[in-house]
Amino acid sequence: MEKIRIDKWLWAARFFKTRTLATQAVEAGRVKLNGEGCKPAKEVRMGDRLLVHIDELEWELDVLCLCDKRGNATAARSLYKESEQSLARRRAQLEERRMQLNPAAALKGQPTKKDRRRIRRFSESLE
Repeated sequence: MEKIRIDKWLWAARFFKTRTLATQAVEAGRVKLNGEGCKPAKEVRMGDRLLVHIDELEWELDVLCLCDKRGNATAARSLYKESEQSLARRRAQLEERRMQLNPAAALKGQPTKKDRRRIRRFSESLE
């Protein structure tokens, strides 16, 4: 196999759960092949460089191997090599996300367990 569709490769490399999601990401411009935007049918070859944006995270990858079948995570990791700068940047972003004080504060809807305890304590103090 010398080349494979980019959406199929992204799905096989486990960046997206379905091929449809991979196709939508490519069409939305969140995937760049060798520094340029592309279409889902664009073919990827070994040695190509990909830039993949998912949410606020960004991967900078070199394609090492081609595969059109989705395997386990270990096999998927062998399909690409992430650059050191990309890996350091992603780890810093993930660490920053973990350091945020209260991730549930931005959520709307039902109160969290902590909020329910505070409400109950407040209600009991009024009685």
